[in-house]
Amino acid sequence: MKRNLPLIFAFLTGFLVVISEFIPHRPFSLMISTLQNWFLIISGFAILLGQISLFQANLAKIKQKESGWYFYLAGLISFMIMLLTGLLWGTQEYKGILGHGTHLQSLVGSKPFDYLFDFAYMPLSATMFSLLAFFIASAAYRAFIIRSFESNLLMITAVIVILGRTSFGSMLTSWLPENLRFWHLPNLSDFIMEFPNSAAQRAIMISAALGIIGSSLRIILGIERSYLGGDK
Repeated sequence: MKRNLPLIFAFLTGFLVVISEFIPHRPFSLMISTLQNWFLIISGFAILLGQISLFQANLAKIKQKESGWYFYLAGLISFMIMLLTGLLWGTQEYKGILGHGTHLQSLVGSKPFDYLFDFAYMPLSATMFSLLAFFIASAAYRAFIIRSFESNLLMITAVIVILGRTSFGSMLTSWLPENLRFWHLPNLSDFIMEFPNSAAQRAIMISAALGIIGSSLRIILGIERSYLGGDK
């Protein structure tokens, strides 16, 4: 019974959500609104549990002095600073336990949480994503190695798109007459991005949607039970 109740609840909830998409009227609309509110409440508790788990996992690694434990310590300190500044003085729109922190705002120009978010978190995030550019370049180099017809086609297309986005590409094909305007690299690049690229992206989105539908049906019908903690 302990395992059957979650399966029954998942089936009824999924069935109601699917039905409400086809019959958006009462009582289904009211049920879906209630379920969405429940989802927000459960998500709040899930975030809290995730934060507690993060704190415990990092604290255990610090106590055991694992390799790179000081990085975990820095993460915990940063986590506590952001948490305390948000709770005590709030964010730009909401006040905290100690109010809006008018005195601190006059010193730093904004609330402590917003100041740390704008001038510490955002630059660090930008740095991290900038470093990813080198990994992307390395992956692109390996993908463009000529080994088959597909890799040849990928390399030629990539070169056309890259050159078509630069002024050098316009200079290379500027000598072509007007009746061959389609073969100008900027126009050819736009054509590739608008038609073949869009078609491939839509195919990927359709495949992803079909995968989501399949996974949802497996959960609703009780075939997929990993959310219960494993198939026992």
